Amino acid sequence: MKTFLVLGAGTAGTMIARKMASKLDSRQWKVVLVDKDEKHYYQPGFLFLPYGLYTEQDVIQPKRKYIPEKVEFIISTIEMVEPDQSRVKLANGQTISYDQMVIATGVDIHPEQTEGLLDGGGWRKNIFDFYTYEGAAALGKHLKNWDGGRFVVNVVENPIKCPVAPLELLFLADWWFTKRGMRNKVELVFATPLPGAFTKPIAANALGAMLQRKNIHVEADYNIGTVDTGRNVISSWDEREIPYDLLITIPTNMGAEFVKRSGMGDELNFVPVDKFTLQSPKWENIWAMGDANNIPTSKAGAVIHFQMETVVNNILQHIQGKPVSHKFDGHASCYIESGFNKGVLIDFDYNQEPLPGKYPLPIVGPFTLLGETMINHWGKLAFKTLYWNMMLQGIAVPLPNKFSMVGKQQLSAGVTSD
Repeated sequence: MKTFLVLGAGTAGTMIARKMASKLDSRQWKVVLVDKDEKHYYQPGFLFLPYGLYTEQDVIQPKRKYIPEKVEFIISTIEMVEPDQSRVKLANGQTISYDQMVIATGVDIHPEQTEGLLDGGGWRKNIFDFYTYEGAAALGKHLKNWDGGRFVVNVVENPIKCPVAPLELLFLADWWFTKRGMRNKVELVFATPLPGAFTKPIAANALGAMLQRKNIHVEADYNIGTVDTGRNVISSWDEREIPYDLLITIPTNMGAEFVKRSGMGDELNFVPVDKFTLQSPKWENIWAMGDANNIPTSKAGAVIHFQMETVVNNILQHIQGKPVSHKFDGHASCYIESGFNKGVLIDFDYNQEPLPGKYPLPIVGPFTLLGETMINHWGKLAFKTLYWNMMLQGIAVPLPNKFSMVGKQQLSAGVTSD
């Protein structure tokens, strides 16, 4: 009996385990899925928790609810992978030998990487993260009684999960404080290591204009060095200081510790793979999906959906002894919640930056690219239903996997979409 092993039962791990269990002959293969805990988090929902728009029930479900019976599910942390021997050692004492393995263990935040962020006494008092359920929930409790001041959102370094989420938090803050009649008491600041609001010029121009319209100050090229909780100030390596009353941090994002221990990762513990095939260039029977790999595209749930067909087909070809021929094009789609029941959608790949237009169909859309609409807002909210009831259940989502220029308008970087 051969073993198809999946490490991590988040979005990518659950989806690939389910898909491969349906593709492989159960008389020849067993599918094993390993994760450290029982809870499955809908991470895009963390954005809505601080503003009371989602509850715990919206973002947390038991993992076993979405894992087919024919998949063996093991709860344990992972001690080490021994890729040359094709085996994995678990903290529960088990050793699993595998024939094919997918690493899908995502990323975690590491606030300890920034001097003063954790050890100065401000953590979860007036310094909060929102990339964890605990952080987002704690921020929500704090905001209920917060009476205003400087609300600073800082991205420590890239890459991060869902690169647009910090912008969304600010856009929703603008809406939420306006709704409470205290927007004039709040100064919103975005401190980012990027030269602007986003990595690509056209989208950066469009999103930067939105920030300006909403009176959100951008401190660009800001690389944080230290946090002084006594003075409530963050300082950059080039000695720029930003005072805060409330600091929302997006700490350094890193892959799983076992990746480092196993000598399989880069400096941030991301697993290097071919960006087109998702296969390890060093170990042919290892693949990495979702947030765990080092490919140059957004670490977001939709990207996993777009990756899935490529990875499944390549693994099946490899098992059959054929050259892998399917290529992932870096397709990413991100809804950006912009407040006041509106949202923005961006759609791009490795080669093409986000452009204005309509998606997925020209003219009719129904979604508008790089423009604020109510339909985009409802698309963002609908993704939760698609996630729990389709993606994790193995039901095909009616979105094209491959990036397409259909419906998109060509613009130069100096032109906005207004």
